[in-house]
Amino acid sequence: MEILYNEQLSKYTTFRTGGPAKRLVKVESSEDLVKIVSECDSSREPFFILGNGSNVLASDQGYDGTVIVIGSSFGNVQVTGSRIYAEAGALLSKIAAAAKDASLSGFEFAAGIPGSLGGAVMMNAGAYEGEMKQVVVYVDAIRDGMKVRYDGSEMRFGYRHSRAMDEHLIITGACLQLKERDKIEISAKMKELAKRRADKQPLEYPSAGSTFKRPEGYFAGKLIEDSGLKGYTVGGATVSEKHAGFVINQNREICTSSDIYQLISDVRRIVLEKQGVELEPEVRFLGRFN
Repeated sequence: MEILYNEQLSKYTTFRTGGPAKRLVKVESSEDLVKIVSECDSSREPFFILGNGSNVLASDQGYDGTVIVIGSSFGNVQVTGSRIYAEAGALLSKIAAAAKDASLSGFEFAAGIPGSLGGAVMMNAGAYEGEMKQVVVYVDAIRDGMKVRYDGSEMRFGYRHSRAMDEHLIITGACLQLKERDKIEISAKMKELAKRRADKQPLEYPSAGSTFKRPEGYFAGKLIEDSGLKGYTVGGATVSEKHAGFVINQNREICTSSDIYQLISDVRRIVLEKQGVELEPEVRFLGRFN
């Protein structure tokens, strides 16, 4: 376990913005997690669990508490037959590569999602007709300082939602059930999805992926584009010209989290005024923005 003080959160989020955390703890095991969470609870210190930081906007003011980072040192991946068990810090790309190498199919959809397993399970991450709920057998977590295990059917998976969000569970790992398939076919599928992603998404800029959840009956990107907001800019933040559903850090020299937050707020307001649809951010906010 590594403990750092006044560590810049811009190093730990894919937006590449954010101020200092009062304390940042990098954990390497579920025992580390139980220890640091119990310590925070006892001292009433606020804490925030951070994985790969691919779906988080950290405040320029930083975070007046403890940020607990579940990173690659807590990211072992083990293949047993047609199942994979991965720890929370394992990148989805690493799990997808392990599945391909073992000729296991069903996780190709996640290969290009720039997140880690813990966050993916928590929010039921998905892409290209695939979702975590389709492959999760069981989930290991910490609840009220105790280690617990839930079957996939008990996780109440929904669109970008799970039981973990409702009950503040801290995911430590999960078992995935995949299907045996020809490795060449799996590789071809992963390459196809990677090309589709590169063709349609602004991967060359720092972002948090899709900024907004999909409103029922609509597509967020189309609503934003139809509102004339492609290219809309606040400071160094911009609504992507390539895909309006993405807010990007277009100028890393000047872009701040406040720019991104203001842009997200403006987009929500303008889309509601013009389209009558309220967009809900998919991005999580770390720290104070008002």
